[in-house]
Amino acid sequence: MIGPPAKTRTAARPALAAAFVCGAVSVAGFEPFGLGPLAIIGLACLIHLWRSTDSPRLAATLGFAFGLGFFGAGVSWVYVSLHVFGAMPAPLAALSTFAFCAYLALFPALVGSLQARLALPEWVRTVLLIPALWTLAEWLRSWLLTGFPWLSLGYSQTDSPLSGFAPVAGVYGVSFMAASVAGGLITALMTRQGDRHRALASVAAILVAGGLLVQLDWTEPHGEPLPVALIQGNIAQSLKFEPGAYERTLETYRRLVGAGLSDGKAPARLIVLPETAIPRFLDGVDPDYLEGLARDAGNRRADVLIGVPVRQPGGAAFNAVVSLGASGTQYYAKSHLVPLGEFVPAEFTWILSVLRIPLSDFSRGGLQRPIAAAGQLVAVNICYEDAFGEEIIRQLPEATLLVNVSNVAWFGKSLAPEQHLQISRMRAIETRRSMLRATNSGVTALIDRRGAVVARLPQYEQGVVRADAQGYSGQTFYVRFGNMPILLLSLAACIAAVLAGIGYRGASMR
Repeated sequence: MIGPPAKTRTAARPALAAAFVCGAVSVAGFEPFGLGPLAIIGLACLIHLWRSTDSPRLAATLGFAFGLGFFGAGVSWVYVSLHVFGAMPAPLAALSTFAFCAYLALFPALVGSLQARLALPEWVRTVLLIPALWTLAEWLRSWLLTGFPWLSLGYSQTDSPLSGFAPVAGVYGVSFMAASVAGGLITALMTRQGDRHRALASVAAILVAGGLLVQLDWTEPHGEPLPVALIQGNIAQSLKFEPGAYERTLETYRRLVGAGLSDGKAPARLIVLPETAIPRFLDGVDPDYLEGLARDAGNRRADVLIGVPVRQPGGAAFNAVVSLGASGTQYYAKSHLVPLGEFVPAEFTWILSVLRIPLSDFSRGGLQRPIAAAGQLVAVNICYEDAFGEEIIRQLPEATLLVNVSNVAWFGKSLAPEQHLQISRMRAIETRRSMLRATNSGVTALIDRRGAVVARLPQYEQGVVRADAQGYSGQTFYVRFGNMPILLLSLAACIAAVLAGIGYRGASMR
């Protein structure tokens, strides 16, 4: 007979529903809800469901159900970009969004299947093997098909003691520890005394170690605090690329840059505009406009970073940030592009007939050095590039400041902007660098090196964030070694679990 007996299938239905609900509820562990413990509790419930079966198929199905609830609730904003702003017909956009969430759900399904294939002592499975597999699955998701690391478990812990592991092992190190805490808690609640004590000891050790690591500075101030102005233009996405709105857009940003340079508490030395603030190739912008911005900034010993696409004589185009002002003209070209949004793989060119996204044929920028501006070395990243921690550290430890420019207006009034802010906070914690975020519609904010939001603008309002940003030099363990240590640790944990399983089966047979 193919598949489990009917009774088993019937008994599995409530478990599948529970897994789906646990996945959906886990999204509340991330911003904008910020209930970090819920993400750990949701995973703990999934681990408990996995404990109830030794069937790899059922365990995979439970993981898939959890993932479908998790990503369905957490990244369904993809529908907004496809339908509302990409003009894809609603049924096709809904189907594409579901297919995308189903693809992402395959990763927790893989974890469920693999962990069920080993007979192990309870605490080894829940505290060691599942966290290791979960971490490896998140990392795999971050690069397969160009990668989508959104909602990695570690991001939910930006405000918990577990964030202390970020400067050591990055967000995936935090994911490993959070999953270990989830496994330890469920083991302590559901198993016999010996495993319970081991699990509680593991949870206590992780929390204490994380709390101690949070206290470490890792980096030291570089120069004096720098007055900065972060600009939020709040240009409606529906108007951003309309020819009739172009002149108004230029005037809006000229006025906001002037506000940043004006004599207030201290004129800004570094002014940052959002991604594609100027929605036209740089060589097509009125030179007088650019010269005026450069002159105004240079007269105040300031620099302006502007999101604007650029193209080379040979035809290559880049999503870029250009600096104007006292430090001269420099530019950064985005290297990690969004599939179907910024480039179209050859096998998907047909989709252009149903998806209308301007500027969707960019080339990748190569390895680049930081931009020298306002006495600091600035590691620029564009939009969701800052979701890839190991790519951010390519410009470190040379860079003293991090800058992210984004246009999350593509996702409307959804969870995406606050989730993206939390990702930026994790990059600040990992590198122990201040992160400056300038976005079109929010969230525009200054984040300190410990991940705290120092100043921010409300979403969907036009304005300027004025604050002092501190540059930092030095390097964390993560900046030096990247993801490799946590990946090796996870692989070692899997090997140790396999060896423990061999010994466990041998003892059971005697």
